[in-house]
Amino acid sequence: MNKIPIVSFFSGAGFLDLGFELENFDVMWSNEISKDFSEIYRVGMSAVLQKEMKVISNDSIADLNLRDLKRQFKSSWLDDNTIWGIIGGPPCPDFSVAGNQLGEKGKNGILSSVYVDTIIYLQPTFFVFENVKGLITTKKHREYFLTLKAKLEMSGYIVDFKVLNALDYGVPQDRERVILIGIEQDFFKNNSRLNEKDKWFPWLEGVKYENAKGKFLWPDKNKFGDFIQKPKDIPNELMVDWCLTFDDKKSKVENIEEYFKPKSKKFHEIDEGDTCRKSFKRLHRYRFSPTVAYGNNEVHLHPTLPRRLSIREALRIQSVPDEYIMPHKMPLTIKFKAIGNGVPVQMSRAIAKALNKILERK
Repeated sequence: MNKIPIVSFFSGAGFLDLGFELENFDVMWSNEISKDFSEIYRVGMSAVLQKEMKVISNDSIADLNLRDLKRQFKSSWLDDNTIWGIIGGPPCPDFSVAGNQLGEKGKNGILSSVYVDTIIYLQPTFFVFENVKGLITTKKHREYFLTLKAKLEMSGYIVDFKVLNALDYGVPQDRERVILIGIEQDFFKNNSRLNEKDKWFPWLEGVKYENAKGKFLWPDKNKFGDFIQKPKDIPNELMVDWCLTFDDKKSKVENIEEYFKPKSKKFHEIDEGDTCRKSFKRLHRYRFSPTVAYGNNEVHLHPTLPRRLSIREALRIQSVPDEYIMPHKMPLTIKFKAIGNGVPVQMSRAIAKALNKILERK
């Protein structure tokens, strides 16, 4: 089957796009307002995919001329028979439990509505909408989410949504996100295997460890520097241990020595696995990481070394392959922010693979 063309909004560093690219999709056009993130996208995506990848537009999605954009697509790769999609994760701080809770009235929150309007205007065969789970678990935000969902349904889409945890997909991180997926009603009518009355999307496809957080006996805290026996019953890929590097081991992997230089004595005092703190959270080598969100340079602490995680270690916790490179001369703050904003690649791949199987049935 030929690669399925997709258009990407809020592309960031490209982690969501990368998962789709690795599962037979082809990013034809991308949009990211941050020029720094766009440069990270260009360098990293080109390195891992071994082809030229770049963000096409740095305009705000709210400022795009959609008529011109659709005309542009039709003049290059889109025709009436093309099966194609739109993917994206609008900025989420206004819906995050840890954020400002401004919701749909926030300058970021309103972009979810703009994204939905963009989907409705461009009328792709399918779409993917990713956001924090607070969008459906907080009552006032859930009403907004259901309004957006209804708007898409009235515009001819059959939709399904679910809160997914990256940990269940083999990512060493407790990261829950709501994923909303829609497919044109006409596609359903021509596909006897899909039933719009049911939960039709195969969410469990690609899940390696269902309810991984409650399935295993995870270690608690240990004194920093203590010897700890490695658990035998916890899968290796779910523990951050494999993501870590140690300063006495030289490696040729890029971005491995890029981390904030430690200045506080706290780096020697905080227990391994003490992640309930507001700041200076130290990971446990034999446990998963809490959600990667590195605002104000609050990068998690290395379990066994008196420093914060490196760029490469953080990328691994987001299941980004080592072939993905971040620009060396860019400030660490920007790079860590880009990492924290991304969708874990392994979870993105699972969603893309399940979606691809549906599209292949036509």
